[in-house]
Amino acid sequence: MDKIFINNLVARGIIGINDWEREKPQEIRINIILFANLIEAGELDDISKSINYKTVAKKTIALAESAQRYTVEALASDVAKLCLKEPGVLKVRVRVEKPGAVRFSESVGVEIERSN
Repeated sequence: MDKIFINNLVARGIIGINDWEREKPQEIRINIILFANLIEAGELDDISKSINYKTVAKKTIALAESAQRYTVEALASDVAKLCLKEPGVLKVRVRVEKPGAVRFSESVGVEIERSN
């Protein structure tokens, strides 16, 4: 299966369970792998036969900045559902990270896979 990837997409949104995390937006880093059949897109050199990653990125940022989720698990699930609605997406892998959320770590987060 072919893959389209979006690496280290950054959004600023409300996420977390602590009161201080819900006061102001914080950085959320999102990585997405879209699994699809890209043979026709490659052979015909035609974007209409592929998945527009710019559109997926814009929708993902808008979602992350408005969702106000308590957990990264919930946001990852939301992003996966959004991606699976895109025509041609057969499966998606979503990784959502909160940079600096745990002392002495670069980031923490979750990675999930969902399919149609």
